[in-house]
Amino acid sequence: MCAKKTPGKRKGKAKARAKARPNALWGGRFSAGPAAIMEKINASIDFDRKLAVQDITASVAHCEMLTRRGIISRKDGDIIVSGLAAIAKEIEHGDFMFKRELEDIHMNVESRLTELVGGVAGCLHTARSRNDQVATDFRLWVRDALDQVEDALTGLQAALIDRAEEHAATVMPGFTHLQTAQPVTFGHHMLAYVEMFGRDRGRVADARARLNESPLGAAALAGTSFPIDRRMTARALGFKRPMANSLDAVSDRDFALEFLSAAAISAVHLSRLADEIVLWCSDAFGFVRLSDGFSTGSSIMPQKRNPDAAELVRAKSGRVAAALAGLLSVLKGLPLAYSKDMQEDKQPVFEAADTWLLSVGAMTGMIRDMTVNAEAMKEAAGRGHATATDLADWLVRVLGMPFRRAHQVTGLLVKLADKKDCRLSELSLAAMQSAEPRMTANVFEVLEVEKSVTSRKSLGGTAPGNVRRAAAAARRTYL
Repeated sequence: MCAKKTPGKRKGKAKARAKARPNALWGGRFSAGPAAIMEKINASIDFDRKLAVQDITASVAHCEMLTRRGIISRKDGDIIVSGLAAIAKEIEHGDFMFKRELEDIHMNVESRLTELVGGVAGCLHTARSRNDQVATDFRLWVRDALDQVEDALTGLQAALIDRAEEHAATVMPGFTHLQTAQPVTFGHHMLAYVEMFGRDRGRVADARARLNESPLGAAALAGTSFPIDRRMTARALGFKRPMANSLDAVSDRDFALEFLSAAAISAVHLSRLADEIVLWCSDAFGFVRLSDGFSTGSSIMPQKRNPDAAELVRAKSGRVAAALAGLLSVLKGLPLAYSKDMQEDKQPVFEAADTWLLSVGAMTGMIRDMTVNAEAMKEAAGRGHATATDLADWLVRVLGMPFRRAHQVTGLLVKLADKKDCRLSELSLAAMQSAEPRMTANVFEVLEVEKSVTSRKSLGGTAPGNVRRAAAAARRTYL
């Protein structure tokens, strides 16, 4: 675009009003091109080039349908499909030149098609609009992204299940409020995340099923007078059916919101596990160690080993959640059907998808990489009177004491152990009997952390046998 030269103080205004050859897209309605700043804000090719493969795929399906229905000739259809195939190769090999003045991926492809096959390229846009075109491309892209995430989450679950089987009997402290609560096994802890990521995969599947309807053929907003076959294009693109309402087809992006919602929830799960890895790697815990491949050092403190991969996964969850909040804000006040605001739908989805996949990959690597310090876990499990609930349960089971009374008696013994600066298991029988005379030496058996976890045999409990069976069931269910 050539700016009109104007001397003196009017130079700035002249640049702002610079005229150029009209965009061929607008036909005869406009006699001048956009101002430079308008071109910059209006263009989306810098990011929607990610839709190139989907755009060509949808265009081929549309062209084949136009040919089948006799809307364009077979000869013209073959020429167009051949040209689209050539463009696909150029994009694949990095030879395609994306031009901002052509605004978006659709016009970049159509312009190049015109260069390759001539005026017949103009037939391709018969019976469609960029509105249904971009809605179709975007659904195809999100569907592909969901499939990638599904595979990545499956890999993460596989890593967690492997570690769960390996550490089905490795005792560690379980926490509530980040305070020692009851002993659990590390395998049980790993399986908790297997279930969380399993639900994430369920949300991925649900989102994919709901988005799998084709907008193609809705045209700008009202459909078309051409005798198109929307079911044909839907089948060709792997959609379950055409969307039922042309207004809805071009105007809603709930599929993008659902993608981001699933991403945000999954990112929160990733963040929670990442935070635990950060804690476990600290000197205060010492539960796990990450290799050099997943750690960094300090520029000033030679002794440092920082779990930066985990910290970054924890931080990136905020970006994914922000993408969801941002797109909700963009869409919340839009009347039907299409508004240019919807151009802002793609960047948050593209960025969230990249971040989600990167985070899942990094987490999978860390789970497989980390070395577990079983001795440190077991030692920590014995601190903080972690078997106090086992003592209360013993009073109920053996002495027939109401649980509330057993809770009170156990609390008195915890207080006594704190006073003596010892563990419950280190109290003498006489000290135990000071709180409840009927106690016997058998009570000490339940105060061992290994016996505590072994006793938790209820469905979903932490007993090692449970963990092994649950890991095998998870392998059958998820992998």
